[in-house]
Amino acid sequence: MRYLLFALALWLPLSLHAADKLNVVTSFSILADLTREVGGDRIELTNLVGADADAHLYEPSPDDAKALLRADLIIANGLGFEPWLERVLASSEPKGKRINASAGVVPLMLDEDGERVPDPHAWQSLTNAEIYVRNIAKALSELDPANVDAYNQRRDAYLTRLHALLKKADAQIAGLPASQRKVVTSHDAFGYLGQAWQLSFIAPQGLSTHDEPSAAEVAALIRQIRSEGVRAVFVENIRDPRLIQQIADEAGAKVGGTLYSDALASEGPASTYLGMFEHNLETLMAALKP
Repeated sequence: MRYLLFALALWLPLSLHAADKLNVVTSFSILADLTREVGGDRIELTNLVGADADAHLYEPSPDDAKALLRADLIIANGLGFEPWLERVLASSEPKGKRINASAGVVPLMLDEDGERVPDPHAWQSLTNAEIYVRNIAKALSELDPANVDAYNQRRDAYLTRLHALLKKADAQIAGLPASQRKVVTSHDAFGYLGQAWQLSFIAPQGLSTHDEPSAAEVAALIRQIRSEGVRAVFVENIRDPRLIQQIADEAGAKVGGTLYSDALASEGPASTYLGMFEHNLETLMAALKP
C-alpha cells in the first residue's frame, strides 16, 4: 500500500501538469510549426493536414472532429483556405476559441472563376508570417495568462530569426534583373512572395488545386513561356510533377527544382517554416540569377 501511495504521488503532479497544458489544434503543417515555435512545451499540439499534403483537397476524418471538440484553441489560416474546416466546425460546434492566423493581413484580391476572392497563401510573405506569429502568441497568452512572458519571449526569439532571413532575402533578390524575374509554378500559391520582391509567378492552375487546367490553358502557358523567355519552371511538393515537366519540355525551359507552397516537407531543411522559406529562396536564386 505504501508503494502504491508513493507511485500515485509521483504520477499525480505529472498528470496535473499535462492537464494544465493548452490543447491546440492547427489546420495545416505551416501553422503547426509556427505554433510549436511560440507555444513550446506549454501546449499539446494536434495538426490536421500533415507535411507534403494538399490542404485544398483534404477530407477531414472523425478523429479530426474529435480533436476539434477537445481543443482549447483552434488556429486556422482563414482567407478561404480551409472550407472543409468551416464545415466541420459548423457541424460539431466546438467550445474552444478559434482564430485566423492571417487576421490583419492585407489580402491580395484575384479573379477566380469570374469572382474577386482573396489569395489565401499569405504565409509566403515573411512580413505576413510575422503577423501570423503575433496573432498566435496573443491567442495563447489570452488563454494562458500565467505563461504570457514565456510566450512573448519565444515569439520575440523567433521573430529575430525571421527578420534575419528577411534581410538575407532582400539582399539576394535585389540583384536579379527585371528580365529574369518570371517564374512558373504548378498552382497560384506564390503571389505574396511575388508582391514582396517584384517577382512574376505564372501557374497553369489557380488559387486552389481542385481543378486541372484545360489543354488550351496549358498550350497558352507554353506559348507565353517561349515568348517571354521564362528561364525556369518549378514543381511543388504537394503536386504531381508530370504536368510541369511536360510544360518545361514543350516550352524549352528547365525544371528549376521543387518549391514548397502549401505544406512543409516531411523531413529535411524545409520541414520548418523558416527552413522552407530559405529553401524556396535558394532554389529560385539558383535558377534565376545571371
